[in-house]
Amino acid sequence: MLSQAQNDRLTSVSRGTPAGELIRRYWQPIAATVDLEREWVLPVQVMGEKLALFRTERGEYGLVAERCPHRGASLTYGIPDADGLHCPYHGWHFNKEGQCIATPYDDTQGQSPLKDMAGIDAYPVQELGGLLWTYMGPAPIPELPKWDILVEPGYVRDIAITHLPCSYLQCMENSLDPVHFEWLHAQLSFYLAKKRGDKPAFTPKRHLKIEFDEYEFGIVKRRLLEGDSVDCDDWTTGHPILFPNTLAVGRSFQFRVPEDDTHTLHITYTARLAEPGEEPQTVVPKVDVPYAHDNGRLVVETILGQDMMAWVTQGPIARREVELLGKSDFGIVMYRNMMLENIAKVERGETPKGLVFDTERNKVSMSVIRENNALQGMRPEDAPRFNNVNTQLISVGSDT
Repeated sequence: MLSQAQNDRLTSVSRGTPAGELIRRYWQPIAATVDLEREWVLPVQVMGEKLALFRTERGEYGLVAERCPHRGASLTYGIPDADGLHCPYHGWHFNKEGQCIATPYDDTQGQSPLKDMAGIDAYPVQELGGLLWTYMGPAPIPELPKWDILVEPGYVRDIAITHLPCSYLQCMENSLDPVHFEWLHAQLSFYLAKKRGDKPAFTPKRHLKIEFDEYEFGIVKRRLLEGDSVDCDDWTTGHPILFPNTLAVGRSFQFRVPEDDTHTLHITYTARLAEPGEEPQTVVPKVDVPYAHDNGRLVVETILGQDMMAWVTQGPIARREVELLGKSDFGIVMYRNMMLENIAKVERGETPKGLVFDTERNKVSMSVIRENNALQGMRPEDAPRFNNVNTQLISVGSDT
């Protein structure tokens, strides 16, 4: 279990908090590109900050603090032009770097000092793979990693977005928990099909082995189910977790972006190989996926819905001070320790895990599996194992 201080250290994500300062060191997806085709200005919330995401008439993207410093009106209702965004209240004009470049009435009355006093927070935005990404940390800014399914030609891509009323940490810990598949997905789906009178889509199988490997960009989790061969993908390839808040499964990513301490922007990004003769995709579509039905009952009819049910029903922030961990929870402890170790690195002024600063390396797409340097050329049984990981967290004092 965690102490309350340790839980706070991992779940508080606003500016100046330990986890918040760590996660700010990584590029985060905050919207689908098509969102700004329909609306040129959108409200977004990322790690406790209310922001205005906009597209200029030149097609450039900006992300600035929502509140205008003049009278406090919301810039999410602002008026974009070629150079930036006007506040809808009095027209104060901000560029994508957050600089105030015009205060219309005052500017007509002679030289005004207000422009130099009215800068607002702003963050860089890049478009990649049909998603808009931002970096909210300090310089130097790392590369936005060009993972294969985001950039390589020949794929058909889809984006699904859900806003969840729970901490990002609940989503991520689920990804380091292989055994939940046996019950949350297989047994629950079997039961639901039986209740409907349908043929079950799953045949529940017991887990025989689970393993975890650390590598440059995070952790790989592996499972071997009863009746499966040691050559199966779940054992040989596994599911990489890209530190700190992304799961990769096959040709898909799940990004878990903290909106604040108790809300998460969940982006499911999937890709499939285009069929022969299929027209190249020019726009990546996006759909909103609810985690609950209109009657308030949580969705459990889909695999992702089952995961979300488990996350949401733990509450806004899971009470880790009363949990009881078992042998199947090795991966969760490993991930928590990795988070705490890298939080401590940031506090010491060091570079945390998995950042890419090499422009040459990032010029070509990076495969999640190919970049798993710790496992290249190894059979799974020969790779370094963490199944004996200490089930106690690294020591973290309540005053740190």
